[in-house]
Amino acid sequence: MVLKSVTAAKTQARELPEVADPSRVAPQDARELSRLFFDQLAVLEEGTPDYQYARNTLIEMNMSLVRFAAGRFRSRGPEEMEDIVQVGMIGLIKAIDRFDLSREAEFTSFAVPYIVGEIKRFFRDTTWAVHVPRRLQEARVQLARATDELRSRLGRTPTVKELSELMSLPEKEVREARLAANGYNSSSLDATINGSEDGEAALQDFIGAEDQALELVEDFHTLAPLIAQLDERERAIIHMRFVEELTQAQIGDRLGVSQMHVSRLLSRTLTRLREGMLTHR
Repeated sequence: MVLKSVTAAKTQARELPEVADPSRVAPQDARELSRLFFDQLAVLEEGTPDYQYARNTLIEMNMSLVRFAAGRFRSRGPEEMEDIVQVGMIGLIKAIDRFDLSREAEFTSFAVPYIVGEIKRFFRDTTWAVHVPRRLQEARVQLARATDELRSRLGRTPTVKELSELMSLPEKEVREARLAANGYNSSSLDATINGSEDGEAALQDFIGAEDQALELVEDFHTLAPLIAQLDERERAIIHMRFVEELTQAQIGDRLGVSQMHVSRLLSRTLTRLREGMLTHR
């Protein structure tokens, strides 16, 4: 791999290396180089040539992640695979724009859910396995877009009434569009992918339903280091309350303190975590 120095950015950034052919960088080298480029991307001014170079290089270096994720769906045929790869690239770009090195997470583990999620959304919006009236097909696509827009705006799943107002459709038609989505795909959940004989790669692992837990990925990455900063007793209380699901009285019995004291400790700890989460948003 040939690296050449380029002009340094007019910010606090150091000189960025120039990668001769980013798309041909080995995955292991790409992982190391990506950390360097993300580090510089954080201090470069958006829209500058150096910023665009860093961002574009990250995209090209990590295209192997898209090919890896798209490979799970190769049974759909070469023509559709081209579309799948293009859609996966959108997921990769979103992951690059939202990744934060301060969370101390591997970019690969952060990016793959975005890529797969974008591919599943593509299947959801373009594939129908049974006959559904054209009116409902169009309403369903409109519903998907409206749902994404309102979820982004409100930070939660929108109600039928809110969707109805945004789509300028009666609530009855919104409900019908939701039901129509059930006709999008029809296949055995136990069907294997890519001719797998051991059943480990089953269709149920890759169905095009939207993964609600995907929205929690960034929150989990933010919360983990905040919990690690707590002292041993605070972490123990969090574990007993939310993992073991003990009552405050039961926690107090274990620690040899009053329920009121547990309540104060828990409230203080949760406030600290909440403020930390808001700071990182």
